[in-house]
Amino acid sequence: MDLTHREIFQRYVYAGAVTRDPDAIAALFTEDGLFDAPLAPDGHPLHRRLVGRAAIRDGISAYHQQFHYQGTVDPERSAFVLHDTADPDVFIAEIDAAFVEGDGRRTTMSLVQIFRLRGGQIAMLRDYFPDLPSGVPDGQL
Repeated sequence: MDLTHREIFQRYVYAGAVTRDPDAIAALFTEDGLFDAPLAPDGHPLHRRLVGRAAIRDGISAYHQQFHYQGTVDPERSAFVLHDTADPDVFIAEIDAAFVEGDGRRTTMSLVQIFRLRGGQIAMLRDYFPDLPSGVPDGQL
């Protein structure tokens, strides 16, 4: 069964932003999969290329444990657009992820992800995200 780009993306979002399950995220990748976050600053858990499921799982786990990323995803305010490319194994996601922080503040993180697939799994994910979500006034997203 071949998954659509939308199905692969939704599984990735569910495993990451919704359930924060590093094992489930790593399982979406090929054994030699690559996670790359080129904009992550030095000292960030994702500041280097993560190669292989174990490295991806460990890096994502450390990322999810950071205090400032403990907000809850607000699916009603979040949005995404997927773009197919000439290569059927490559698609691009534009995302506005909305969060409700522990103190009730609303924040958002806008990002772009480039997915390269192999055999229905993620062979490479390049994730262009800012270091921190930014606060937005109620009703602005």
